[in-house]
Amino acid sequence: MAHQLLGKPVAQTMKAHIHETVSAYQRLGVTIKLVAALVEGDAASLCYAKSKARLAKQLGIEYELHTFPVRVTEQQVLSTIHHWNEDSHVHGIMLELPLPHHLDTHRILAAIRPEKDIDGLTAGNQLANMVGDPGLRPATPLACLRLLEFYGIPLRGRDVALIGCGKTVGMPLLHLLLRKGATVTVCHASTRDIGKHLQQAEIAFVAVGKPALIQPEMCHSNLTLIDAGINETPQGDIVGDAHPDVANVVKAMTPTPGGVGVVTTMQLFSNLLEAAEIQLPQLRVPYHGTHST
Repeated sequence: MAHQLLGKPVAQTMKAHIHETVSAYQRLGVTIKLVAALVEGDAASLCYAKSKARLAKQLGIEYELHTFPVRVTEQQVLSTIHHWNEDSHVHGIMLELPLPHHLDTHRILAAIRPEKDIDGLTAGNQLANMVGDPGLRPATPLACLRLLEFYGIPLRGRDVALIGCGKTVGMPLLHLLLRKGATVTVCHASTRDIGKHLQQAEIAFVAVGKPALIQPEMCHSNLTLIDAGINETPQGDIVGDAHPDVANVVKAMTPTPGGVGVVTTMQLFSNLLEAAEIQLPQLRVPYHGTHST
């Protein structure tokens, strides 16, 4: 049975550091504030937003969820984001996805100021990640790296397979891995034999959104697998991209739930403090919650 790379102890360590930094800002008279835009209609997004609200309260962070009706116009959403961009009391802005089809997700994301974009999805932050410039990185890729770092699994010089190269996880993770010194093979929808590449890898990341994509026979006993896939079964269970029996084959892997997702949620608040440090340099409250990549 694989060694489980649990997300909870990683998140707890991060939580203590975040709370300490938030308290330092409070002593200087600053309340760190996160705002989120949610369009009605997606139950999962609403549940996730509420969970972040509970966590923000525990951390001493002000959290404002702005809920729009399902037929909201694009201009109404853009107007709200513009207001938040100009509000110096707002340090982070999130857009809860997915949006209804009548709204242009790309255009709305582009309206968020890069220094307040804690999801790291604006063009400026994506480019910064590609070339290694300062900026805010997407939370899930950083959560994947945090898990490895916490459990003492190095990346430099390792052969890595990256399964999935989507905009929010795989592609930004690729650039982070390269800067960590990993040798990366990227697999995607046109890859003919994913198992062949997994057999040659020491560490693998999978983020496709397809349950049981990774089968036991694809893997080997020296493989560490980071499963960032999130899928809901017809029975309402949450599963990753790896078949459960993969745990009987590999050396170590993250469970789903209880692995990458737990750390990702905390990483969003870590990103929020990175954003605050960018916006409030005069206060000199250092926060080094992300990786120097």
